Amino acid sequence: MHNIKTKPTSLNALYCMFLVATLFLPTVLFAQQEDHLTVDLQMMTRGEIRDGGLSPDAGEAQGDWANFVLSRTRLVTNYHKRHLNAKVNIQHSGIWGQAGRGSVNIHEAWAKLSSAEGLFIQAGRIALSYDDERIIGLDDWTMTGNSHDVLRLGFDGRNHRVHLFAAFNQNEENITSGSSFYTGGSLPYKTMQTAWYHLDIPQASLGFSLLAMNIGMQAGEQGKNEHLEWQQLAGGYAKWTPFNGTLSLEASYYRQMGKDENGLKIDAWMASAKATVVPSSALGFEGGYDYLSGDPYFAVPASGQIGLTRHEVVRGFNPVYGSHHKFYGAMDFFYVSTYFHGFTPGLQNAWLGVKYQPLSWLNIAGAYHYMSTAIKLDNMDRTLGHQFELSASCQLIQDVNLTMGVSYMTGAETMERLKRASDDGRLRWYWLSLNVNPRIFTH
Repeated sequence: MHNIKTKPTSLNALYCMFLVATLFLPTVLFAQQEDHLTVDLQMMTRGEIRDGGLSPDAGEAQGDWANFVLSRTRLVTNYHKRHLNAKVNIQHSGIWGQAGRGSVNIHEAWAKLSSAEGLFIQAGRIALSYDDERIIGLDDWTMTGNSHDVLRLGFDGRNHRVHLFAAFNQNEENITSGSSFYTGGSLPYKTMQTAWYHLDIPQASLGFSLLAMNIGMQAGEQGKNEHLEWQQLAGGYAKWTPFNGTLSLEASYYRQMGKDENGLKIDAWMASAKATVVPSSALGFEGGYDYLSGDPYFAVPASGQIGLTRHEVVRGFNPVYGSHHKFYGAMDFFYVSTYFHGFTPGLQNAWLGVKYQPLSWLNIAGAYHYMSTAIKLDNMDRTLGHQFELSASCQLIQDVNLTMGVSYMTGAETMERLKRASDDGRLRWYWLSLNVNPRIFTH
């Protein structure tokens, strides 16, 4: 993702120019009655209070308490005519009071040509979402979200869908520095090719997908010994919804191979299962289990020491570009920040949840997670702790939604040593979010 630092005046000017342009676009674009233009606005503000959970720098044990307010503003223009779709999504994200006043970027900007038979070709910056978003997702909980600069083509039929897309990233347009790509962003790959196939079997209420990715990561020092290391990910996802959707069963399995940026061989995998029961329109129960493989001989240094372990194979699974917040607990302990030296002991996540809608405008959800490491650690138990979550969502008026939540974790000694939780092992997180999402123009 490419961020452009800007001052508030520049941001206001950008929005004004964009709004003025949308007023004149209809006279140029509406040459046919089938043309359609919409402009949507999203303003999301979320305040958080966090206590514990993120590993401090340099391996030092310290407090991890923070209060802050996050914000995101998106101005989204969609244009549609026969066989042509286009979208531009301008985004500003930041923290209240942040130096530089946050960042402005083009979150999405793409054009898509399609045929009546289902064939299409699409190019630009696209927010990709596949299956349950475990591997490739929007990650919409974060203020920036995920989007990819890709060329995508495929076929969307009634029961068969095939998508192929590829990306090639570079820092600058130049002829003197080659085509290296060094970045600390959330999508750090140099190049990526992906194939996805989905089949629906309506008679059996069954759908499943196959996914294969080839990712080229920039390796070597900048300007010296630059090369690519290639890693692969392959697997599948299935969902069965019998009894008119009263019961839903989901499962997935993915394996990672190849080499990481340091040239180490990768041999990692993950599996998940989920069941959902909806006895009525107002009540639902769900539960599941996730297993993500970990690195053996995982070293955790004592406070003030440096822990080194020689690894010849990377066995910790990396869920790459998924929406991690959806799966491994709302507090995002395990796949938002890395462990020491980039290795991980993996994760086992057994969970139960309930959703209740007492009123048409109110939704309440609760969940419990038992978390443990995937591998056995020296002189430590596998158990990480028990996490409890409670959230509520209120539809205040049309296009205005208020959500709030609280998460509490009783961390075991292993959690304290791995993630540097407080001495009492308790981890707390409170949040309140306001989401305003009106359609401000349509023609």
